[in-house]
Amino acid sequence: MEPKTKETDKDTSNAPSVAVRGLRKSFGQRAVLKGIDLTVARGETMVVLGRSGTGKSVLLKLIVGLEQPDSGSIRIHGQEIAGLEMDQLNSVRMKIGFLFQQAALYDSLTVGDNVEFPLKRHTRLSEADRKKRVSELLASVGMDGEQSKMPSDLSGGMQKRVGLARALALDPDILLFDEPTSGLDPITSTEVIQLIMKLKQERSLTSIVVTHDIAGAKHFADRVVLLKEGNVVVDGTFGQLTKNRDPFVVEFLKDAA
Repeated sequence: MEPKTKETDKDTSNAPSVAVRGLRKSFGQRAVLKGIDLTVARGETMVVLGRSGTGKSVLLKLIVGLEQPDSGSIRIHGQEIAGLEMDQLNSVRMKIGFLFQQAALYDSLTVGDNVEFPLKRHTRLSEADRKKRVSELLASVGMDGEQSKMPSDLSGGMQKRVGLARALALDPDILLFDEPTSGLDPITSTEVIQLIMKLKQERSLTSIVVTHDIAGAKHFADRVVLLKEGNVVVDGTFGQLTKNRDPFVVEFLKDAA
């Protein structure tokens, strides 16, 4: 990686956690994102809402570098990541934790080994220190003592907790959540929401949460973005969203209630 210039260091230190400008992404003839602009301040929790197929999950994959945009800018702490070489991109990714919709645990690894995986790959911690870190991470998400279980032994909510512990392993600055309560019963959904709120209070992380759970989002969202057909139609507080009289917004809130 090229050494940073003084100007770049200055930009990075004062920059928002995530800044997206003119972001476009298509798959074949289908335009998913149509030039959106978004900024997420440090320590802010932004919730992204929208109907299925409006580009919410694609946005997260672009931010973490799992997909490349057709055009536009994506800056993480002031550093442009669109078009970066893989080794440079990986260094940026270490600042970002990603909780996938289905937790994406490795079926052949135990709970403890799943959480330890990024520590083995990206740190020089001793085995003893890695095991200690895994115990701390699992305890922080209410899964202490479950290291030896296999993912197939866990409920959907427990798998998401383990996925979150793994996402936190490298102590990221930014957390991305893709439908964290999808497929969970109401009680487990509430537990996951409370866990997100706890992380927000204790760690002051920057978070972007893609969700259909408007009732849950109300509790932890600093800002809400509503997408419609690849465009931002609302960007404001939860209160501003609910007071918006645009017919699409009114219908969306009614359908999601």
